[in-house]
Amino acid sequence: MAIDVIQKDGVIVLKPSGKLIGSAVSELRRTIDNELPSDVENPRLLIDFGDVSMMDSSGLGTLMGTHVSIVKKGGRIGIINVGTNIKNLIVRSRLISTFEHFDSENEAVTALTS
Repeated sequence: MAIDVIQKDGVIVLKPSGKLIGSAVSELRRTIDNELPSDVENPRLLIDFGDVSMMDSSGLGTLMGTHVSIVKKGGRIGIINVGTNIKNLIVRSRLISTFEHFDSENEAVTALTS
């Protein structure tokens, strides 16, 4: 799995590709930890799932842990391009209202920085 990371107007945008299962989840967690050091206040993170074909419960757990960590620091996390498989996982887990959903990267960046 590969993860592209860009900064756009103060928002860290992660673009993982492939399947978020097994060791790929650990790689995502390491990338998030590297991009969001513990001393950052009001972090803004956007995850683009456009190239992610599958995610398991450990991937969902990583997202939840990241959400909790960011919210504690006064920040926000958003997601875009969520495919059917991942959306079904989030809905079944009753976490659909936990994440801010956006239609595009530009819309998300604008919303997360305001």
